Amino acid sequence: MALSMYDVSIPAFIRALHNLSAILEKGAAHAKAQGIDASDLIQTRLIVDMDPLPAQVQRASDAAKGCAARLAGVEIPSYADTETTFPELQERIAKTVGFLKSIRPEQLEGSETRPVELKLRNGPVTFDGKSYLLGFVLPNFYFHVTTAYDILRHKGVQIGKMDYLGAPR
Repeated sequence: MALSMYDVSIPAFIRALHNLSAILEKGAAHAKAQGIDASDLIQTRLIVDMDPLPAQVQRASDAAKGCAARLAGVEIPSYADTETTFPELQERIAKTVGFLKSIRPEQLEGSETRPVELKLRNGPVTFDGKSYLLGFVLPNFYFHVTTAYDILRHKGVQIGKMDYLGAPR
């Protein structure tokens, strides 16, 4: 049986978002255990021109829900990008996972050839669904999940590769 667009997107997004949630839990616990103001971790960025932790979670959420919606032909849920605490980031992840779980495999059938147009800074770009998922969304999604991991790791949170990968399934 061939892999479907659903198989390579929705379960991967959900797994990575669950792992990101667990990493954020460790970040919050670290702040508490070390007597660090959690907002210090939340506002950390790896370098001055890079977005802080909340934006990394928001962009991972946006990539996953945007991809799922575009490939399924449904409206993209809109979230306000106002998260400033660990609980708010957890809520954002939970809403995103809830939306992803509402997408059924049959909604993505045939989406590999569906045109997807994005309005990027340099102008509109059109992909077929397969190129959009494999060449644009997945790398972008994992970039932001990895950057969130890196920010917390950089601040001394005791996380490692298996936290990022999660338990084998």
